[in-house]
Amino acid sequence: MTKRPALRRHLSTSPFKAPVAPLAKHFALGERVSHDRYGLGKVIGVEDKTAMLVDFGSHEVRIVSPYTGLHKL
Repeated sequence: MTKRPALRRHLSTSPFKAPVAPLAKHFALGERVSHDRYGLGKVIGVEDKTAMLVDFGSHEVRIVSPYTGLHKL
């Protein structure tokens, strides 16, 4: 049984900048999007900010949050 590594916390006296959390992306039904791997598509389903279904023409893909590689058009 192995232990999980402890979470690192930023000290206020540190000379280094605190890590910045990425902003959450929000997409609406019917919105046109572009994905780095799949190309152009259209949002056809949204699941409570955890995942969404995108139609890329030849196939539909379920993309999970934080939606890396996905951009609004």
